[in-house]
Amino acid sequence: MPKLHCILTTILVATAGLAQQRAAQPPPIGIPHVDLGSGPFVFDTAEQHKIRVVVLARGLQHPWSLAFLPDGNMLVTERPGRLRLIRDGVLDAKPLAGIPKVHAVRNAGLFDIALHPNFAQNHWVYFSYSKPGENNQAATTLARGRLETGGLTDVRDLFSGEWTTVLGGSRIAFARDGTLFMTTGAATGNLAQDPNSDYGKVLHLRDDGTAPSDNPFVGRAGYKPEVYTLGHRDQLGLAIQPDTGAVYSNENGPNGGDEINRILPGRNYGWPLISFGRNYDGPAISDSPAREGFEPPLVVWLPSIALSGMTFYTGDRFPAWKGNVFVGGMRRGEIPGTGRLERVVFNAKMEELRRESLLTDLKQRIRDVRQGPDGLLYVLTEEEDGALLRIEPAP
Repeated sequence: MPKLHCILTTILVATAGLAQQRAAQPPPIGIPHVDLGSGPFVFDTAEQHKIRVVVLARGLQHPWSLAFLPDGNMLVTERPGRLRLIRDGVLDAKPLAGIPKVHAVRNAGLFDIALHPNFAQNHWVYFSYSKPGENNQAATTLARGRLETGGLTDVRDLFSGEWTTVLGGSRIAFARDGTLFMTTGAATGNLAQDPNSDYGKVLHLRDDGTAPSDNPFVGRAGYKPEVYTLGHRDQLGLAIQPDTGAVYSNENGPNGGDEINRILPGRNYGWPLISFGRNYDGPAISDSPAREGFEPPLVVWLPSIALSGMTFYTGDRFPAWKGNVFVGGMRRGEIPGTGRLERVVFNAKMEELRRESLLTDLKQRIRDVRQGPDGLLYVLTEEEDGALLRIEPAP
């Protein structure tokens, strides 16, 4: 009995100690995760007013990007390295073949997808991904394949950045002249300011992955010819303005300082030398967010909303939103569970007039937003059980 008493006493003391430790720990930061309901959901908005959000597909694991096929079907990339087909509004259970192995570590993996401008003739699908290498290194890579029944064939890499351990996402977009813009990230270190590195840049490539001869740094010693702009952190949104052909990217700041930038050849956008943001432990990145010789952003978020996909709305289904920019947001002010879709209104000179947060009640991380051929907006949620949503006018 004395021995049993000692054991019980030890258990009680240990249990009390654990309870004290738990009581001393602060509660977790963030709003508890909310599963997406079945919908549809109806919301009021500032200018378009009533909209309806329909859940089109579920069961997507960390979806990253969306492309519309001419037959009305859709391609969706999943960050772990799968390409999915949504056929007649239903997600095919089996992923499409042909995607190479990806470096699926934290936020790295399979990224953006885009159809070649002459897709109807050549069936080329372009995608960006993190290519795995040795010693935990990876290279942000542009690849293409021919879409056929069941998947991609004749898949090959067209361009790869140098091997690195710096992780960052990548978006791609075709310009009106058939060339391609590609973003790369460099959240840590000084690669964004290194003109002989492909990271922390907007790159400009031909459709075969080579650098156009009129790129701003072609022939300049110490500069990679594919570099179009430099000084970027992690760019997870890229869009070509349909009316003008101008190129815009959005960029994640650290703690605050998310940006939308107009991408102009040869310009330096400042990271990590200047920023509106702060380090995650509080101190400011720079004494001033502006400095001569660096391109200022068009829009800044303080606090940040963890920007992602971006699109210009040009359709007729939402007349009050025509010309607006939509960007995905994954959390506001470093608080998990606060994802949203953000709408920004500009004047004719691309000067910001106002902005609105949408879909906040869903509490979903928004990874991508696209305008469909039908003039409606389509949204991907960045979740383990992600979904494709369609935004339409409410009846």
